[in-house]
Amino acid sequence: MSAHHPTVPILFKRLSHGQDLPLPAYATEGASGMDVVSAEDLDLAPGQRHAVATGLALAIPHGYEIQVRPRSGLALKHGISVPNAPGTIDSDYRGELKVILINHGTESFSIRRGDRVAQLVLAPVTRGTWLEVDSLEETQRGEGGFGSTGGVAALGN
Repeated sequence: MSAHHPTVPILFKRLSHGQDLPLPAYATEGASGMDVVSAEDLDLAPGQRHAVATGLALAIPHGYEIQVRPRSGLALKHGISVPNAPGTIDSDYRGELKVILINHGTESFSIRRGDRVAQLVLAPVTRGTWLEVDSLEETQRGEGGFGSTGGVAALGN
């Protein structure tokens, strides 16, 4: 990566079934997500979910997470997505990185070993604390939710 982007080292171990696969990588200079590849062959039937092996185990630095996001091309062209998007890999997880995929499409989708299946985004984690109060500051929006701000014709706004 160029000097324009700060970098954070991510310790990793290649598992036996991931020895010859490329590491997750940024496709372009401006990419925020790294493409990660499958370490297995499978056919994902319509409606089916599968935790796709990557052949990698990670030690994400404390204070960071890795978010697992769908690849937009697979989502648009084939309906392949990450059902818990974005998935979260915590810094204290040491098992194999697996990508949960779902086929929202109408046809079976073939994934072959080495295919790019998702994006990984390294992100800082901010931890919150809870402070109970008797009342909250009023806002223009107030308690309106679930489409109350408009912009979607089907919601009648």
